[in-house]
Amino acid sequence: MKKNYENEIQSLLLKMTIEEKVGQLQQCGPSLVGAFDVSFEELVNMVFDGRISKADFQIMMSTAKQDFREEDLRAGKIGSYNGLNDAKKANELQKIAVTETRLGIPLLFGYDVIHGYRTVTPIPLAESCAWEPELWKRTARISAEEATAGGVHMTFAPMVDVAKDARWGRVSEGAGEDVLLSSIYGAAKVNGFQGDDLTKEDAMVACVKHFTGYGAAEAGKDYNRVDMSMQRLFEEYLPPFKACIKAGARAVMPAFNDINGMPCTVNSWLLTGVLRGEWGFDGMTISDANAIAECVTHGIAENLADAAKQAIEAGLDMDMTSNAYSETLAELIANGGVKEQVLDRAVADILRIKFELGLFDQPYRTSEAREKAAILKPAYRSLAREAAEKSIVLLKTIMCCL
Repeated sequence: MKKNYENEIQSLLLKMTIEEKVGQLQQCGPSLVGAFDVSFEELVNMVFDGRISKADFQIMMSTAKQDFREEDLRAGKIGSYNGLNDAKKANELQKIAVTETRLGIPLLFGYDVIHGYRTVTPIPLAESCAWEPELWKRTARISAEEATAGGVHMTFAPMVDVAKDARWGRVSEGAGEDVLLSSIYGAAKVNGFQGDDLTKEDAMVACVKHFTGYGAAEAGKDYNRVDMSMQRLFEEYLPPFKACIKAGARAVMPAFNDINGMPCTVNSWLLTGVLRGEWGFDGMTISDANAIAECVTHGIAENLADAAKQAIEAGLDMDMTSNAYSETLAELIANGGVKEQVLDRAVADILRIKFELGLFDQPYRTSEAREKAAILKPAYRSLAREAAEKSIVLLKTIMCCL
């Protein structure tokens, strides 16, 4: 039976400043610094447009280092990191959060573990061809055992987007075009990733993505619009997500696309009405990378503050890397643009997951020794081979003479 942490959450909220609350909503990734005078994104653009060669790029990258924004962390401005897969560094950052911030709230580390962590299993589109839920659960379990040893608390998986257009580049991340298969596959992965007790050191939160209709983007173009009837949405695209929530998934990532003109990132009908209201979900939601800020680019929001207001009021808890919440929410609260109760709800959703993971009691869930021992075990590699063999599909070509 799942423990109720609401008293602990409310007690902690009473102690937090607005700035500390906003900090809990901020997920950032390490940035590259030290080798160049422009942003990493601009450096990549310079390679694409020919301003620098690939060889020059590699030289610059070889002398760069990662910046984890430790001073922001000490100030309580960061609640989560993504893209970190190193036990030593995870524990170093966790120690800062626990011992050097005012309230000692632990960090949450997220990472993409799609088809294996170090032991590589078949991609979801291939593995789904095995039609064996217990196999899918077992491969997710070994992924969780390895990833948590590397410091990961949450995986941005499973992807249960029903995808019927082979032109869409992300079709490989899901189980394909069948609704029932996607539902069973997703539920099995949730059970495998999370195990039977999230407080165990080898359990990690499953963040189901991308909610919803992402695989139906027009013409198979990523980020493109999705225009469909409610009947088709509920019959073909929502069932796999509902199955994952029923299986106990504790996190959900909204999709980049819109649904009939309203981006999922700021879609209150989807994130509050359906997910929480109809399905009873009480976990956390997290944006896809830079998705809140991109609402400005796509014309649904006037500026970053407007995008942040729309997102948090719609039910989006954590901002992945866009800095929309960290740069605007405190002022929005101060001037009455967003009610503090809305902020408190989002913070509570995130704290709930941290409590469920047992991070307040045991913030250091791994060690370098455990990480070394957990990677590429012979039993894991044997299971990966079994999954590969069971996922093989032989196609027979029939020649026809007219």
